[in-house]
Amino acid sequence: MRVPDRPTRKRSTPARRPHPVDEVLPVGKLAIYGVQHVLAFYAGAVIVPILLAGAIGLSERELIHLINADLFTCGIASIIQSVGFWKVGVRLPLLQGVTFTAVSPMIAIALAAGGGTDGLLVIYGSVIVAGLFTFLIAPWFSKLIRFFPPVVTGTVITIIGLALLPVAALDAVGGGSNPDPTHGRYLAYALGTLAVIVVIQRVFRGFAATVAVLIGLVLGTAVAWLLGDVSFSSVGDSSWFGVTTPFYFGWPQFAGAAIVSMIVVMLITAVETTGDVFATGEIVDKRVGKEDVARALRADGLATTIGGVLNSFPYTCFAENVGLVRLTRVKSRHVVAAAGVFMIVIGLIPKAGAVVASIPHPVLGGAALAMFATVAVVGVQTLSRVDFHDHRNVVIVGTSLGLAMFVTAQPDVAKALPGWAQIIFGSGITLGSITAILLNVVFHHVGRGPAIAGAPGEPTLRLNAINRMGRDEFVAAFGRLFQGPTDVVGRAYDRKPFADTGALRTAFQEALFSAPREEQEALMAAYPDLGGDPLDDDSLADQECAGLTRLADADRDEFASLAAAYRERFGIPLIVCVREHPDRAAILAEGLRRLGNSPAQEHAAALIEIAKVANRRFETLVAEANPIAAARAASFGTSAR
Repeated sequence: MRVPDRPTRKRSTPARRPHPVDEVLPVGKLAIYGVQHVLAFYAGAVIVPILLAGAIGLSERELIHLINADLFTCGIASIIQSVGFWKVGVRLPLLQGVTFTAVSPMIAIALAAGGGTDGLLVIYGSVIVAGLFTFLIAPWFSKLIRFFPPVVTGTVITIIGLALLPVAALDAVGGGSNPDPTHGRYLAYALGTLAVIVVIQRVFRGFAATVAVLIGLVLGTAVAWLLGDVSFSSVGDSSWFGVTTPFYFGWPQFAGAAIVSMIVVMLITAVETTGDVFATGEIVDKRVGKEDVARALRADGLATTIGGVLNSFPYTCFAENVGLVRLTRVKSRHVVAAAGVFMIVIGLIPKAGAVVASIPHPVLGGAALAMFATVAVVGVQTLSRVDFHDHRNVVIVGTSLGLAMFVTAQPDVAKALPGWAQIIFGSGITLGSITAILLNVVFHHVGRGPAIAGAPGEPTLRLNAINRMGRDEFVAAFGRLFQGPTDVVGRAYDRKPFADTGALRTAFQEALFSAPREEQEALMAAYPDLGGDPLDDDSLADQECAGLTRLADADRDEFASLAAAYRERFGIPLIVCVREHPDRAAILAEGLRRLGNSPAQEHAAALIEIAKVANRRFETLVAEANPIAAARAASFGTSAR
């Protein structure tokens, strides 16, 4: 008897789970997490229109409109960046806000145009053009990243923080319309607000720490209200609902110098956005490429253009919210989109803007002192990665900071110049930034500047020239990557032609690790002892960076003792890529730790250190060796708003 065939059940393919970035959370969670982003962002979002309004002489009603327009446009910009469409928006949990970089240039632009709403119209004209410029150059910007190494971005971020501190100080003593440095209550409000922020940062962790500025503003305003120094009468006079209309203050005015100044601002924020995109990509575990950077910059440009139309200002990614993503581990970009919706709603309620506009100037000044000084610290942190034993970098940073502080301390010097130059020289941030960018090009990209400190006259090598080299020329040029024998370099030459600088770097690494053991040991033996007499200019430059050429007698004896113990155990000098260690103590600790390794393990460790040293020299010697990584290192986790 034939058993009938069982019907074949089609095996269902399990649905592929979306990446956490693309996951749509339940409505309740979206709302809670979205509000949290708004709270962490709110103080930074509204401070730019408040500072600008006070500096250029706008009325309280005009300030309320600016705050509502700012929040409304922040919401639109955040949705564009996080949700995206076509080739616009990076589709990561990145929240958009008005960049602090633009504050000083916008104040200078407005005051040069007479201040008030007349100045606003010139600002909006420059913002619209700069936004369109950013949108159009987005695909090509990655090719320019090599012009923004840490020496430039660190200088610019430091200048931003330092140049804005006088603005905060003016608010702390009563504001531009009524400053009184001798007023005891003003000082109490400013220092009290600053103290609250510091205490919260010290005592609390997590979410409370992210809203320390907001809590400081609320408590400071509450105390001032109890003492009769705050009036909320404008809140009662404001309507519950209001829509910001395009060109509310009038048709924008276009001035060439103002446009140039704002384009410089957008170029600087483009570097900042690039760093934020890479940082967020790592936090949410999603690979970021050049197209993602282009999408993010197009969103910045579009949002900035919309801001000029809807009575707001230039937009960029806010690193404060990048930190919140790391803290909460909530990676969904739809959370930021929900925050954008909340901001649009708040922007439609003029009463909310009136509440913010009632914050006393001294309270605002105390909070601004904390925020702007932190920006300067981020710049100093970035500059810590710069090789200041290379005198060119000292000149770049020193000249840029000097000019920026000169103009900040004496803003009237701009009046001695023609009108077209007054906007640039009227802003320490703009002048300092342009100076840093131009000096970096002059010292590091034009002519035959030295490729490595201590090796004068050597040009920076470019890939097309490298591929045309003969073997002897190639070995002569790249022999400096390693000490002693050049067999490794010759073996790398056999892999020509190189498609890009990454392929060239890989060729050296593979040639090193695939070399016969005898050749590797001969290479190791050629490296100098740490703290001893270096063999050539390149090892001198390496050890200078860690201060090993300026050791005291006791320190020199300690390094000599370690070197002797290491040679006795392993038969080779101790090799450490000293540029990757913060100080001499860390280098000593590393050497002592490695004394406990087995000979086989230490052979491998020494090869890795040789590769690290070669990589460092490679990035200095070869143009465009790693432009994306350089820009990323300069902006990672920073913000200069």
